[in-house]
Parts: sequence; structure tokens; C-alpha cells
Amino acid sequence: MRVGRNAYFVILFVGLACTFGSAARAQVRSTPGVNTYSLKSGESVDLFDIFYVIACRSLLKSTPEVEIVEGPPQVSASVKEGMVLPRGGNCSQKVPGGTLVLTAKEIEDPSFSRLTVRILYKTRDGDRRLSHVFNLQLVP
Repeated sequence: MRVGRNAYFVILFVGLACTFGSAARAQVRSTPGVNTYSLKSGESVDLFDIFYVIACRSLLKSTPEVEIVEGPPQVSASVKEGMVLPRGGNCSQKVPGGTLVLTAKEIEDPSFSRLTVRILYKTRDGDRRLSHVFNLQLVP
């Protein structure tokens, strides 16, 4: 009888933990291991430099383009053209490229969402597409 009562309480507590634990996780809705950015109405943020190099030489034929695959309609993405320094390849000279810029339009309600952007590189070897995912917090 005692074992049956203990088993009942264990099942009850595990069920409650699963119920309340999943509700807490649903409220956070962030993607682990992904950078989180916060924007207010009218703000812009430079995220990172965009370039396409091999042996410290650019293969780009034109400035990279960006499109939003998934995300809130109050945010736009663009590429600010310029010379950038490719840090990953230990390059000492700047190459043609740009900077990825996110801009928030008018925000009426605070929100937290995931933003997926795709960057199109037009290179001498053909078109290349690369996607990036960010957590985005929008604040009025």
C-alpha cells in the first residue's frame, strides 16, 4: 500500500513538472546558440561584415544582396556597401563587400521573434546563398 501511494505522488509531481516546465519554455521562445538583438522604433544596427574571399582576394562581381526569409514585418534588412577587412583569413588588405544592417520601422507592440535572412553572393564561380538566424526583440 505504501509503495502504491509513493508511486502515485511521484507520477503526480512528474506530471506537474512537465506541465509547468513546458509552459515556462514556451514563453522564452529563444533559439539557443543564436545572437539576440534588440531594436527600438526607427533604430538600425550593423550586424557583421559581408564578403566572399579566397586567399584574401575577393570573388564578388557585385555587392551582396540580402532578403528576409522569415521575420516580423516591422524590420527590413539591407547591405551597406563598402570595403571590409576579412578577419577570418588573416588578410591584411580590405576587400569589396558590405555590412549587414537591420532597420526597425514603427513598432507598436513589444515582441520577440526569430529572424532568418539569406545573403546572395554573386561571385565569379556563380551565385552563392547563405542563411543566418537571429533572435530579435522589438521594443516601441
